[in-house]
Amino acid sequence: MLHKCLSIAGFDGSGGAGLQADLKTFSALGCYGMTVLTALPVQNTMGVKKCYEIPLSAIYEQLEAIFEDIMPDSIKIGMLFNKEIVELIANFLKARAKNIPIVLDPVMVAKSGDYLLKPDAVDSLKEHLLPIATIITPNLPEAYALTNIKNDQEAQALSLLNLGANAILLKGGHVDGNQSNDLFMDKTKKAIWFKSPRIDSKNTHGTGCTLSAAIAAYLALGKPLIESCGLAKEYLFNALESARILSVGLGAGPVNHFYNLWQNDASCG
Repeated sequence: MLHKCLSIAGFDGSGGAGLQADLKTFSALGCYGMTVLTALPVQNTMGVKKCYEIPLSAIYEQLEAIFEDIMPDSIKIGMLFNKEIVELIANFLKARAKNIPIVLDPVMVAKSGDYLLKPDAVDSLKEHLLPIATIITPNLPEAYALTNIKNDQEAQALSLLNLGANAILLKGGHVDGNQSNDLFMDKTKKAIWFKSPRIDSKNTHGTGCTLSAAIAAYLALGKPLIESCGLAKEYLFNALESARILSVGLGAGPVNHFYNLWQNDASCG
């Protein structure tokens, strides 16, 4: 049986983030990956150089082509770029994906500081996509942009629930210290922590994309939501640890999505 995952996200020609990271993650975890392209950033390990919009009709037609032929078992949503795309995706999924798990990674700003979601689209994302997502996976700056609450993961998670989110995995990578702990919270409002030591590595490009895609993969495989989050964090930890000594590009390199299949080669680019 093929477990099918759909990524609705932006492009990364350098292969570390976006659709490319999602496809690698789906494949590494035994799922069949499909994509819908929402925007065309020109980027590499050093940052985003430019971003080209694509017509809304092209996004809609991609969605139609997938759903008329291959029904996904889970959906991961990443970069959406503007409010028109947010609303198009939300309206389509409300009509066509009512019983499919949806993982929303509210990608807003690249590590380089470049906007991947225009600021005027944040309200649209909160209104239209938060309520239909099975889980959202913001980092702390994204949670702050959504809630206006700083440096308090539990308060941010509660605020996101009040905004209509069904469940949150709030990533702790931006918290200072030697731990990188993620907070899970759903409608029960019980705080569940997924803890791990922080990995000292420059190769962190696409970590958020990879984590959310891994959650989607495990959901497609039939795992419960909390278990999917724990397994996804373990997968990302191993992919980060394996990539620590690798050299891919001149900037922040990617994680090693296929750490369990490939032998480390410290000179990859």
